This record gives sequence, C-alpha cells and structure tokens, in this order.
Amino acid sequence: MSRLADTFRDESAELLQELEEALLALEECPEENALVDRVFRALHTLKGAAGLVGFELLAELCHAAETVFEQVRSGERAIDRELMSLALEIQDQLRVLVAAGFGGPPADAERTTALLAALSAVRAGGAEVATESLAPAVTGEATYRIRFRPSAGIFRQGIQPQLLLGELCRLGDAVVVAQCDRVPPLDQFDPEECHLYWDVILTTIEDENAIRDVFIFVEDDCELTVQLIDAEGLLDDRQDYKKLGEILVERGDLPAAELDRFLAEKKRLGEALIEAGAVDGGQVDSALAEQERVQRLRRERQAAEVSDSIRVKSERLDKLVNLIGELVTVQARLSQLANLLPESELFTVSEQVERLTWELRDQVLTIRMLPIGSTFSRFKRLVRDLGMELGKDVMLLTEGAETELDKTVIERLGDPLVHLIRNGIDHGIESPEARHAAGKPLKGRITLSAEHSGANVLITVADDGAGLDREKIRAKALERGLIAPQAELADRDIYNLIFLPGFSTAEQVSSVSGRGVGMDVVRQAIDSLRGSVEVSSEPGRGSRFTLKLPLTLAIIDGLLVNIGGEKYILPLADVEECIALTRAEAASTHGRNLVRVRDDIVPYVSLRDAFAITGERPEIEQIVIAGLAAGRVGFVVDHVIGEHQTVLKNLGRFYQGVNGISGATILGDGHVALILDLPQLARQAEQVEQASA
Repeated sequence: MSRLADTFRDESAELLQELEEALLALEECPEENALVDRVFRALHTLKGAAGLVGFELLAELCHAAETVFEQVRSGERAIDRELMSLALEIQDQLRVLVAAGFGGPPADAERTTALLAALSAVRAGGAEVATESLAPAVTGEATYRIRFRPSAGIFRQGIQPQLLLGELCRLGDAVVVAQCDRVPPLDQFDPEECHLYWDVILTTIEDENAIRDVFIFVEDDCELTVQLIDAEGLLDDRQDYKKLGEILVERGDLPAAELDRFLAEKKRLGEALIEAGAVDGGQVDSALAEQERVQRLRRERQAAEVSDSIRVKSERLDKLVNLIGELVTVQARLSQLANLLPESELFTVSEQVERLTWELRDQVLTIRMLPIGSTFSRFKRLVRDLGMELGKDVMLLTEGAETELDKTVIERLGDPLVHLIRNGIDHGIESPEARHAAGKPLKGRITLSAEHSGANVLITVADDGAGLDREKIRAKALERGLIAPQAELADRDIYNLIFLPGFSTAEQVSSVSGRGVGMDVVRQAIDSLRGSVEVSSEPGRGSRFTLKLPLTLAIIDGLLVNIGGEKYILPLADVEECIALTRAEAASTHGRNLVRVRDDIVPYVSLRDAFAITGERPEIEQIVIAGLAAGRVGFVVDHVIGEHQTVLKNLGRFYQGVNGISGATILGDGHVALILDLPQLARQAEQVEQASA
C-alpha cells in the first residue's frame, strides 16, 4: 500500500494543478465545452484514485463536485462567477485533505461539511439554461462511429452516396462497411432506389461538426448518427473496449434481451447471432471492425506512454547530479596528470574520458530540465484572487511556457515571481475608473514570459499599468537619505532603488504591500540563483522586470583566472571577451577605472583591490569583459588560465554572507577555487564610487 500511496501523492498533485488550471480557464471562457470536460475528468480521476487508497472524505467531495459539473455538461446549469468561486474553494480544500492524509496539518472537518452542503444546494437549485447541451469535446485525434442511411430516392436527386463516403474517408483513417440487410429479392429490386446503408469507423483530428458538414446537403433526406467512441484522455486506455454484443446493442442492431438469451447459450456470439438471423453479417463485421480499431489505438497509446516517460523521484536525480559532479572533478585530475605525460597512452584515455564525461554531464542535466509552464500556471489563481481583493479586473497572459529550466532553479523561483506579480497588480495596474479615464481597456494585463538567451533564461514580468513614478521614487529616496539632493541619476539607477531593504512608496500598509520587503526579497532570491534583474518602465504604458537566470545551478562552464597566486572562477556565460591592460593604460585614466574597448568606454573593477590582495601586480594584467544587466563591466585579473568545467559547491554557513562570492569548486589538483558573483561585485564597486564622489 505504501507504494500505491506514494503514487497517489504524486498523481494527486498533478490532478489538483490540472483542476485549478481548467477551472481558471473555464471562468475566462465558459462556452468552451472542452474545459468542462477537463474539469470533469480531473475530478473523476482524483475520486477514483482517492477511493483506491482509502481517502473516503476526499472521494466524497470529488463526487459531489463531479455531480454538479455533470449538470453543467448536460446543460442543466449555467457557469457563473459564484459557481467558479465555489469550485476553486473546493479545489483548495481537496489540496488540504491530500496534505492531511500524508501527515500535514489536519483538515477542517466543518469546512468540508460546509462545502458539501453548498454543492448539495447548487445541485438542488440547478435551473435549465437557454444553451444547447454541452457535448463531449476533444482535442487531438478521436475515433467516431458513423451510420449513414440515405433515403431510398437519393439517386433521383442526382446524389451519389459513394462520393460522400469518399469525402468522409479523406478526413482521416476510415473503415467502411456496407450493410445489405435491406436489399430486397431480385424480383422486387428497383435499380433506381438505394437499398444500402453504411457504417464507418473514422479516426480523425477533425471534430464532429466537420464530419456532419460532409452530409450537409443531404441531412434532411437521410438518417445520420455520429458518436464519439474513443479519444485520448476521455477514456481509460487501461480498460478493455466493449464486447461485440455491447456494441450491437449500443448501435440499436440487437435488443438487450436478445443478447442475454444468446450469451446464455455459451456459443461464439457472432456466429450464433448470424445463424439465428438476429443480426446481419455486415452488422457483425462493422461491430468487429470498431472493436479492433479502438483496441489497437489504445494499445498504441499505452505503448507510447510507457516508452515516452517514466516517473523518477527527484532525490535520485539529485544523487545522480552529485555523482556526476564528483566524476567531473576526478576527470579534471586525470587530465592534469595526463598532460604531464603527453606522449603516453594515458593521454589518449584521458581525452576519451573527458569527452564521455561531458556528454554524460549534458544528458543528466537535461533530465533535470523542466518546462517552466507548470510554475507559470500556478499564478493564474493568484492574479484572479488578488484582483478581486483589490477591486481590479486583471488577467494573466503567459508566453514561452515550454521554455526549460533546471528544476532547482524553478523551485526557488516561485517566491520572487509572486512578489513581482503582486507588485504589478497593486502598484502597476490602475483601478477600472482610472483605466477608463485614461482610455485603456478596463481589464488590466500581467504578462509572464520566458525565453532562452544563450546559457541563460530570460523571464519577464510586465504589466500595462501606470508605470513607475520616477519622481515619487526619487522623493522617497531623498526622504530616507538614500541619495544626495544634488545626485544626477539615470532612470535605471532610480528604478533600482525599489530593491533596497525597507523601500516602499505605498502610502499605507496593507495585506498586499507597504512594508518594503517584497522587492528586496526579489533581489536577494535572484542573487542567490546567480542571476540578475533589470527594470524598465514607461509612464502610462506599464513596467517590465526582466530576470536573467542560469539554466542550471549544478555544473557550469567557467573561466579559470589567477589573482595573486590564487585561482578564481568567473561564470563563462557572462564573459564576452578578454583584453590586456598595461600599467601605462591604467595610469592614463588618472585613477578612474575606465578602458576603451574599440568604440566603447567600459568601466572595470580591480579584483586585487576588491579582495585586498597584496603583492606585486604583473606588468600586463588582463581584463575580462562581462555582459551584465547593468551593462558591460570589466574585471581585472593577473592571468586568464582558460575554460574550466565547474562543479558548484555551497560555501559553509559562516561564509554565505561574503559579498562577491557565490560558491566554490574543487580543481583537478585538489585545491579550492572561489566562484565570483560578477553582478554583485559590479554593484559593490558602483556603491563605493558613489560614496566617494
């Protein structure tokens, strides 16, 4: 049972997330039948799984909610804001019940009882709605059972049924069975009349409307039935499809009582039915074709599911990454030893081990990559609830949900994104009245997007609100003594003030903002991920926060450098180029750390000075030019040694607060090299320069 419970814990989290996403989407588009089906399927699957592991109360609440959405599917109840709010409250309580079942805080029994009572009241008060019944909707490939029975006089109208069947077959993969049970004896046969009808089993990506459109010109002069019999996600692929007798009864070809009588005879059903004349051979052939088609499709889908993915505990992946990190360190040691004996066979073996290690590293890190869409979808509920709390109509748009990022980065990205979204809704999006006065749509927009940029991912949180108030931010900074009255700051520098601890422009403290901790938390969290955050804003048009994050935190490509006999690592993803710096060039700027790089003037940071490293400087130092969110910045080192595959190790508890250092790594010779935090070093140097100005 423990293995079953573990499986249920994982599956329930996915199902609850799917339920929340479907409910929020349904609230936006209540006319979408497919969304109703998504809600119903999530509830139904969760109910079955909960009953299997003994979560009785959870199953009961799912069943009650499922019954209400069955009313929605049948057209007995309309979708409104109150129903969706109740459904989202139920989703929250289902999550609490799951957590309680696995040792979390106990669930409030009275809350569950109240929700069951509310659902009962909704079911009892379900009124007929003036909309057509919601038919099952599918996306992707589906299989339909079609019976086309034209009128006897269809030939006299100049219509050829075989052309209609040909057009139908072009919609997908079809099996056509002609039914001849109504063909009269030869002496009664009228060649001008149609005595046949047809059964078609069609697998297609088109919907039911496209199928019916084939017969649009004869629909008033024929009998046409179109039934969905199989679709991925609507039916359980692990269950066997209907038996032959069930199909015949379902089609109306055989009365249920007759089926029971023939089953009692213990004979092969198809042969017995044909011998007794209960059904025609063509009807049996058609039913068998349907059975074979659906069973084959289900087997293919099951095989695809088995071969496409397996579920692995994240702890095992973490252990695997740690082992790869150790292997990288050992491989670096092996390469160093082999370089001492370049003519030996060890050198060749070392190169092969290095190549295989790199390939293995890339494959393992790819396994840890997850699409960020699962994180994005969590915020739809946040936007909905916070908008209602603040009296604002806000929608969340997402782009680039398929962008992949290391699971560790994704796990630590939740809190900063929450703060940015809350900030956008509270400070950015105006009230409906203000938006109307400004000629904007009443519904505000928060846009959450992601895209790859080299070895990094750019995540953007943007709003279409009023934008950052530059003068208000400056005035608050002057009031708190953060800047000098005569300081001339660019927009970027003004906007970056909002990340300072305790800084807030809110007039009063509320449950959403005003304490000045949100944006400070964002900066700290992004710094801990070795990332950066950039702000831009346009008055009246909105604000944009762009987070630049590394793809992974486990193993990175680094640039190994030497300063005063000690080795350091700079993240290679930030490095653009390296140039030489002579003593004469350094002296020519009269104490200002600036260097000309072709047509640009680039500021630089002397790492010897930043780390207070003593000793003689080399005659020619080297500047590593890095592209950061703040712009291009140089970092002066004694020597650049070369690229180095870097396994990140966390610093001890006593060293975690050291500025400019993000971690450490073990080199091939066993020595430790510190990994530099370039954005933090650049900001620190800028603050020192402003203080001395």
